[in-house]
Amino acid sequence: MHVFTFIVLTLGLLRLTTNIAEPQQADNTEFADSLDTDDGASLADIDEEEMEAGDSATAPEASPTSASEEEIVPAPSVAEASTVSEASASESPRIPHRILSVPRYETAFPDSQSVQLASALKYGVKPVQNRQAAEKNKKQLVYAGSCPWFHVDKMRNAVPYLVPRAYVLLQDIGRAFYDSLDVKGVPLHKIITTSILRTKDDVTKLRTHNHNATENSCHMYGTTFDICYNRYKTVEDPKGPRRRQVTNDTLKWVLSEVLRDFRQQGRCYVKYEVHQGCFHITTR
Repeated sequence: MHVFTFIVLTLGLLRLTTNIAEPQQADNTEFADSLDTDDGASLADIDEEEMEAGDSATAPEASPTSASEEEIVPAPSVAEASTVSEASASESPRIPHRILSVPRYETAFPDSQSVQLASALKYGVKPVQNRQAAEKNKKQLVYAGSCPWFHVDKMRNAVPYLVPRAYVLLQDIGRAFYDSLDVKGVPLHKIITTSILRTKDDVTKLRTHNHNATENSCHMYGTTFDICYNRYKTVEDPKGPRRRQVTNDTLKWVLSEVLRDFRQQGRCYVKYEVHQGCFHITTR
């Protein structure tokens, strides 16, 4: 009896040990069935739904906007943007530069007769007695008649001739005056030259009614000219488009700026003549 009981227990232990050692295999059919949802979705369907759910959870929720509430306008192309910018630039009005003039004419242009005479002796020709002698001396001089850059008055006591460096200076002043008027939005005007080369006879005659005329005038050397500041030759209609109304005082302010710049550059000496209404200028 005891022997039989022992055999039964031994066989039971052996069977139990065998079941524990062998791995249990899951039934694929049951595993697949356990993944089926109530609406019959497959494994692939579940993966896609889970991905869509994850995306919707992380992405910000866009507020619904109708076409009437917000109009979608496409960005312009590079060519269109360039055309728009060029059109805007062409339509924008040009802002004229300010007219500043100089603080005081006497202070800005103080160069006396003695200062200018030294330069005239250095760069000028030998003075001549009369017009006949001046005609023979033309090889050293340049004709300085009216041109696009300046106007020459009819002169009774002078002739329109200058040494080359003085003629270039006069032209450069006329050009600079044009440029300055243009950038300031002022109608174009020419400067007017009232006196240039004088002979000894011209100086003698002039001194009878002009007390400012000196016996040893710089004008006798072909290095000096006068530009009046109270008269100008009109070139452009003052009533033209985008132009300001202008007076002789305004033109005088602009001319004084130009002459100040040339003087500061060492191109000339300038004397402000109060009674004669001109700037007395000698090349350097």
